[in-house]
Amino acid sequence: MKNNSVEGYAKGHAGTDEIAAAIAVGLERSCKTADSSGDSAGYAPDGIVQAPSSRGIERIEARFHGLGFAPHRHDTYAIGLTLSGVQTFQYRGAARASLPGNVIVLHPDEVHDGAAGTDAGLRYRMLYLPPERLIEAAGGSRGLPFVPDPIIADAEFRQCLVEALDDLAAEPQELLLDDLIGRMATSLWRHADGKGGAPGTPRAQQAVLRCRDYLRANSDRTVSSEELEEVSGFDRYTTARQFRKLLGTSPHRYLVMRRLDRAKVLLSQGGSLADIAVDTGFADQAHFTRHFKKTFGMTPGRWMALKRSA
Repeated sequence: MKNNSVEGYAKGHAGTDEIAAAIAVGLERSCKTADSSGDSAGYAPDGIVQAPSSRGIERIEARFHGLGFAPHRHDTYAIGLTLSGVQTFQYRGAARASLPGNVIVLHPDEVHDGAAGTDAGLRYRMLYLPPERLIEAAGGSRGLPFVPDPIIADAEFRQCLVEALDDLAAEPQELLLDDLIGRMATSLWRHADGKGGAPGTPRAQQAVLRCRDYLRANSDRTVSSEELEEVSGFDRYTTARQFRKLLGTSPHRYLVMRRLDRAKVLLSQGGSLADIAVDTGFADQAHFTRHFKKTFGMTPGRWMALKRSA
Protein backbone atom coordinates (compact mmCIF):
# COMPACT_ATOMS: atom_id res chain seq x y z
CA MET A 1 0.00 0.00 0.00
CA LYS A 2 3.07 2.21 0.08
CA ASN A 3 2.34 5.61 1.63
CA ASN A 4 -1.36 4.82 1.96
CA SER A 5 -0.66 1.99 4.39
CA VAL A 6 -1.01 2.37 8.15
CA GLU A 7 2.73 1.76 8.59
CA GLY A 8 3.58 4.15 5.78
CA TYR A 9 1.60 7.00 7.31
CA ALA A 10 2.99 6.35 10.76
CA LYS A 11 6.53 6.67 9.42
CA GLY A 12 5.98 9.30 6.78
CA HIS A 13 3.75 11.79 8.62
CA ALA A 14 5.57 12.77 11.79
CA GLY A 15 3.05 15.55 12.43
CA THR A 16 0.04 13.26 12.78
CA ASP A 17 -0.39 14.03 16.49
CA GLU A 18 -0.18 17.77 15.83
CA ILE A 19 -2.73 17.48 13.02
CA ALA A 20 -5.11 15.53 15.22
CA ALA A 21 -4.75 18.19 17.92
CA ALA A 22 -5.54 20.93 15.41
CA ILE A 23 -8.68 19.11 14.35
CA ALA A 24 -9.65 18.79 17.98
CA VAL A 25 -9.76 22.59 18.20
CA GLY A 26 -12.08 22.81 15.17
CA LEU A 27 -14.29 19.88 14.29
CA GLU A 28 -14.00 18.04 17.57
CA ARG A 29 -15.72 20.80 19.53
CA SER A 30 -18.96 20.15 17.65
CA CYS A 31 -18.82 16.36 17.77
CA LYS A 32 -21.02 14.46 20.16
CA THR A 33 -19.36 13.12 23.30
CA ALA A 34 -19.69 9.37 23.78
CA ASP A 35 -22.27 8.53 26.41
CA SER A 36 -22.41 5.58 28.76
CA SER A 37 -23.43 3.31 25.88
CA GLY A 38 -20.07 3.88 24.17
CA ASP A 39 -17.32 1.28 24.23
CA SER A 40 -14.46 1.07 26.71
CA ALA A 41 -12.16 3.08 24.42
CA GLY A 42 -14.52 6.09 24.66
CA TYR A 43 -16.11 5.77 21.21
CA ALA A 44 -19.84 6.26 20.75
CA PRO A 45 -21.89 3.44 19.22
CA ASP A 46 -21.90 3.03 15.44
CA GLY A 47 -24.09 5.66 13.83
CA ILE A 48 -24.56 8.27 11.11
CA VAL A 49 -25.42 11.95 11.60
CA GLN A 50 -26.76 13.62 8.46
CA ALA A 51 -26.77 17.40 8.02
CA PRO A 52 -29.35 19.41 6.08
CA SER A 53 -28.58 19.37 2.34
CA SER A 54 -27.36 22.61 0.72
CA ARG A 55 -27.43 22.97 -3.08
CA GLY A 56 -27.30 19.21 -3.39
CA ILE A 57 -24.25 18.94 -1.10
CA GLU A 58 -24.75 16.32 1.61
CA ARG A 59 -22.66 16.21 4.81
CA ILE A 60 -22.40 13.40 7.32
CA GLU A 61 -20.51 12.19 10.36
CA ALA A 62 -20.08 8.40 10.58
CA ARG A 63 -18.82 6.17 13.41
CA PHE A 64 -18.00 2.52 12.83
CA HIS A 65 -16.37 -0.54 14.29
CA GLY A 66 -15.38 -3.17 11.74
CA LEU A 67 -16.94 -3.00 8.28
CA GLY A 68 -18.93 0.16 7.70
CA PHE A 69 -19.81 0.03 4.01
CA ALA A 70 -19.79 -2.75 1.44
CA PRO A 71 -18.44 -1.85 -2.05
CA HIS A 72 -20.55 0.90 -3.60
CA ARG A 73 -20.26 4.09 -5.66
CA HIS A 74 -21.72 7.60 -5.65
CA ASP A 75 -22.42 10.02 -8.49
CA THR A 76 -20.70 12.80 -6.52
CA TYR A 77 -17.22 13.56 -5.23
CA ALA A 78 -16.86 12.19 -1.69
CA ILE A 79 -14.51 14.51 0.23
CA GLY A 80 -13.83 14.28 3.93
CA LEU A 81 -11.63 14.08 6.99
CA THR A 82 -10.61 11.17 9.20
CA LEU A 83 -11.23 12.35 12.78
CA SER A 84 -10.17 9.37 14.89
CA GLY A 85 -9.08 5.79 14.34
CA VAL A 86 -7.77 4.31 11.09
CA GLN A 87 -10.02 4.66 8.03
CA THR A 88 -9.43 1.79 5.61
CA PHE A 89 -10.97 1.25 2.18
CA GLN A 90 -10.45 -0.44 -1.17
CA TYR A 91 -10.22 2.05 -4.05
CA ARG A 92 -9.06 1.65 -7.66
CA GLY A 93 -7.60 -1.79 -7.03
CA ALA A 94 -5.60 -1.01 -3.88
CA ALA A 95 -6.08 -1.09 -0.11
CA ARG A 96 -5.87 2.38 1.46
CA ALA A 97 -5.55 3.63 5.04
CA SER A 98 -6.05 7.15 6.39
CA LEU A 99 -5.07 8.50 9.80
CA PRO A 100 -6.54 11.54 11.63
CA GLY A 101 -5.88 14.79 9.81
CA ASN A 102 -5.81 13.37 6.30
CA VAL A 103 -8.12 14.55 3.52
CA ILE A 104 -9.92 11.84 1.55
CA VAL A 105 -11.04 12.43 -2.07
CA LEU A 106 -13.06 9.83 -3.98
CA HIS A 107 -14.05 10.48 -7.58
CA PRO A 108 -17.63 10.04 -8.85
CA ASP A 109 -18.55 6.51 -9.97
CA GLU A 110 -15.43 4.94 -8.41
CA VAL A 111 -16.23 1.78 -6.43
CA HIS A 112 -15.03 1.78 -2.79
CA ASP A 113 -15.88 0.34 0.60
CA GLY A 114 -15.13 1.54 4.13
CA ALA A 115 -14.09 0.07 7.48
CA ALA A 116 -12.32 0.75 10.75
CA GLY A 117 -8.74 -0.45 10.54
CA THR A 118 -8.41 -1.23 14.28
CA ASP A 119 -10.63 -2.49 17.10
CA ALA A 120 -10.74 1.03 18.53
CA GLY A 121 -13.21 2.08 15.83
CA LEU A 122 -13.39 4.94 13.35
CA ARG A 123 -14.96 8.39 13.17
CA TYR A 124 -14.93 10.66 10.13
CA ARG A 125 -16.87 13.44 8.43
CA MET A 126 -17.60 13.55 4.73
CA LEU A 127 -19.33 15.79 2.22
CA TYR A 128 -20.72 14.71 -1.14
CA LEU A 129 -20.10 17.38 -3.77
CA PRO A 130 -22.10 17.25 -7.04
CA PRO A 131 -19.77 17.59 -10.06
CA GLU A 132 -21.81 20.47 -11.46
CA ARG A 133 -20.76 22.62 -8.48
CA LEU A 134 -17.14 22.32 -9.69
CA ILE A 135 -18.13 23.19 -13.26
CA GLU A 136 -19.94 26.27 -11.95
CA ALA A 137 -16.95 27.28 -9.79
CA ALA A 138 -14.74 27.23 -12.89
CA GLY A 139 -17.23 29.27 -14.91
CA GLY A 140 -17.74 26.38 -17.32
CA SER A 141 -14.14 26.59 -18.56
CA ARG A 142 -12.84 23.31 -17.06
CA GLY A 143 -13.94 19.70 -16.85
CA LEU A 144 -13.81 17.51 -13.77
CA PRO A 145 -10.52 17.17 -11.86
CA PHE A 146 -9.31 13.63 -11.22
CA VAL A 147 -7.23 13.25 -8.05
CA PRO A 148 -5.20 10.02 -8.40
CA ASP A 149 -4.20 9.71 -4.73
CA PRO A 150 -7.35 9.44 -2.57
CA ILE A 151 -5.50 10.32 0.66
CA ILE A 152 -3.95 13.78 0.86
CA ALA A 153 -1.93 15.69 3.46
CA ASP A 154 -2.77 19.33 2.69
CA ALA A 155 -3.26 21.88 5.48
CA GLU A 156 -5.11 24.39 3.27
CA PHE A 157 -7.52 21.78 1.90
CA ARG A 158 -8.02 20.39 5.40
CA GLN A 159 -8.89 23.82 6.82
CA CYS A 160 -11.49 24.34 4.10
CA LEU A 161 -13.13 21.03 5.04
CA VAL A 162 -12.99 21.85 8.75
CA GLU A 163 -15.08 24.94 7.99
CA ALA A 164 -17.45 23.06 5.69
CA LEU A 165 -18.01 20.18 8.13
CA ASP A 166 -17.91 22.04 11.43
CA ASP A 167 -21.63 22.53 12.14
CA LEU A 168 -23.79 19.65 10.93
CA ALA A 169 -26.88 21.03 12.68
CA ALA A 170 -27.36 23.93 10.25
CA GLU A 171 -26.97 24.79 6.58
CA PRO A 172 -23.97 26.99 5.69
CA GLN A 173 -24.84 30.58 4.80
CA GLU A 174 -24.90 31.22 1.05
CA LEU A 175 -21.80 33.44 0.93
CA LEU A 176 -19.83 30.95 3.01
CA LEU A 177 -20.93 28.06 0.80
CA ASP A 178 -19.85 29.92 -2.35
CA ASP A 179 -16.43 30.51 -0.80
CA LEU A 180 -16.08 26.89 0.34
CA ILE A 181 -17.00 25.47 -3.07
CA GLY A 182 -14.48 27.74 -4.78
CA ARG A 183 -11.73 26.77 -2.35
CA MET A 184 -12.53 23.06 -2.67
CA ALA A 185 -12.40 23.34 -6.46
CA THR A 186 -9.00 25.03 -6.26
CA SER A 187 -7.70 22.33 -3.90
CA LEU A 188 -8.98 19.50 -6.08
CA TRP A 189 -7.31 20.95 -9.16
CA ARG A 190 -4.09 21.44 -7.18
CA HIS A 191 -3.93 17.68 -6.60
CA ALA A 192 -5.43 16.57 -9.92
CA ASP A 193 -3.49 14.77 -12.64
CA GLY A 194 -4.19 17.57 -15.12
CA LYS A 195 -6.23 15.38 -17.46
CA GLY A 196 -9.64 16.80 -16.66
CA GLY A 197 -9.94 18.54 -20.02
CA ALA A 198 -12.71 20.86 -21.16
CA PRO A 199 -16.31 20.21 -20.10
CA GLY A 200 -17.58 20.41 -23.69
CA THR A 201 -18.93 23.20 -25.85
CA PRO A 202 -21.47 25.66 -24.42
CA ARG A 203 -24.14 23.95 -26.54
CA ALA A 204 -23.24 20.54 -25.12
CA GLN A 205 -23.17 21.88 -21.57
CA GLN A 206 -26.63 23.40 -21.92
CA ALA A 207 -27.93 20.16 -23.44
CA VAL A 208 -26.61 18.15 -20.51
CA LEU A 209 -28.11 20.55 -17.98
CA ARG A 210 -31.50 20.28 -19.72
CA CYS A 211 -31.22 16.49 -19.50
CA ARG A 212 -30.23 16.73 -15.83
CA ASP A 213 -33.29 18.85 -15.04
CA TYR A 214 -35.55 16.54 -17.05
CA LEU A 215 -34.28 13.47 -15.20
CA ARG A 216 -34.83 15.18 -11.86
CA ALA A 217 -38.39 16.09 -12.79
CA ASN A 218 -39.18 12.56 -14.02
CA SER A 219 -37.17 10.43 -11.61
CA ASP A 220 -40.22 8.45 -10.45
CA ARG A 221 -40.65 6.75 -13.84
CA THR A 222 -38.68 5.18 -16.66
CA VAL A 223 -37.15 7.75 -19.02
CA SER A 224 -36.34 6.57 -22.54
CA SER A 225 -33.34 7.37 -24.70
CA GLU A 226 -35.71 8.90 -27.24
CA GLU A 227 -36.91 11.40 -24.63
CA LEU A 228 -33.37 12.50 -23.81
CA GLU A 229 -32.59 12.83 -27.52
CA GLU A 230 -35.51 15.25 -27.78
CA VAL A 231 -34.37 17.19 -24.72
CA SER A 232 -30.68 17.35 -25.67
CA GLY A 233 -30.89 17.76 -29.43
CA PHE A 234 -28.16 15.11 -29.80
CA ASP A 235 -28.34 11.40 -30.60
CA ARG A 236 -28.44 9.04 -27.61
CA TYR A 237 -24.75 8.13 -27.68
CA THR A 238 -23.56 11.73 -27.89
CA THR A 239 -26.00 12.60 -25.11
CA ALA A 240 -24.65 9.86 -22.84
CA ARG A 241 -21.03 10.75 -23.63
CA GLN A 242 -21.50 14.48 -22.98
CA PHE A 243 -23.52 13.78 -19.82
CA ARG A 244 -20.71 11.68 -18.32
CA LYS A 245 -18.10 14.23 -19.41
CA LEU A 246 -19.86 17.03 -17.55
CA LEU A 247 -21.42 15.26 -14.57
CA GLY A 248 -19.13 12.26 -14.07
CA THR A 249 -21.80 9.57 -14.45
CA SER A 250 -24.34 8.20 -16.93
CA PRO A 251 -27.92 9.49 -17.37
CA HIS A 252 -29.24 6.17 -16.05
CA ARG A 253 -27.11 6.31 -12.89
CA TYR A 254 -28.14 9.90 -12.35
CA LEU A 255 -31.81 8.94 -12.62
CA VAL A 256 -31.41 6.08 -10.13
CA MET A 257 -29.54 8.33 -7.69
CA ARG A 258 -32.34 10.89 -7.69
CA ARG A 259 -34.79 8.09 -6.88
CA LEU A 260 -32.59 6.98 -4.02
CA ASP A 261 -32.23 10.53 -2.70
CA ARG A 262 -36.02 10.73 -2.53
CA ALA A 263 -36.14 7.27 -0.94
CA LYS A 264 -33.84 8.38 1.89
CA VAL A 265 -36.17 11.26 2.67
CA LEU A 266 -39.17 8.90 2.77
CA LEU A 267 -37.25 6.43 4.95
CA SER A 268 -36.52 9.21 7.43
CA GLN A 269 -40.23 9.97 7.51
CA GLY A 270 -41.03 6.37 8.47
CA GLY A 271 -42.36 4.96 5.21
CA SER A 272 -42.41 1.23 4.53
CA LEU A 273 -39.87 -0.26 2.12
CA ALA A 274 -42.59 -1.61 -0.17
CA ASP A 275 -44.39 1.75 -0.41
CA ILE A 276 -41.15 3.68 -0.89
CA ALA A 277 -40.10 1.36 -3.70
CA VAL A 278 -43.32 2.08 -5.59
CA ASP A 279 -43.34 5.81 -4.82
CA THR A 280 -39.78 6.29 -6.10
CA GLY A 281 -40.10 4.34 -9.35
CA PHE A 282 -38.52 0.98 -8.47
CA ALA A 283 -40.12 -2.25 -9.62
CA ASP A 284 -40.52 -3.66 -6.12
CA GLN A 285 -38.92 -3.74 -2.66
CA ALA A 286 -36.16 -6.15 -3.70
CA HIS A 287 -35.25 -3.94 -6.67
CA PHE A 288 -35.13 -0.89 -4.42
CA THR A 289 -33.03 -2.64 -1.74
CA ARG A 290 -30.55 -3.92 -4.31
CA HIS A 291 -29.97 -0.44 -5.77
CA PHE A 292 -29.76 1.14 -2.31
CA LYS A 293 -27.02 -1.25 -1.21
CA LYS A 294 -25.09 -0.85 -4.47
CA THR A 295 -25.15 2.93 -4.02
CA PHE A 296 -24.68 3.38 -0.26
CA GLY A 297 -22.93 0.15 0.73
CA MET A 298 -25.66 -1.03 3.13
CA THR A 299 -29.31 -2.02 3.15
CA PRO A 300 -32.04 0.55 3.85
CA GLY A 301 -32.70 -1.15 7.19
CA ARG A 302 -29.08 -0.78 8.35
CA TRP A 303 -28.96 2.83 7.16
CA MET A 304 -32.01 3.67 9.25
CA ALA A 305 -30.67 1.79 12.29
CA LEU A 306 -27.41 3.77 12.11
CA LYS A 307 -29.30 7.07 11.84
CA ARG A 308 -31.45 6.19 14.85
CA SER A 309 -28.41 5.31 16.98
CA ALA A 310 -26.57 8.57 16.24
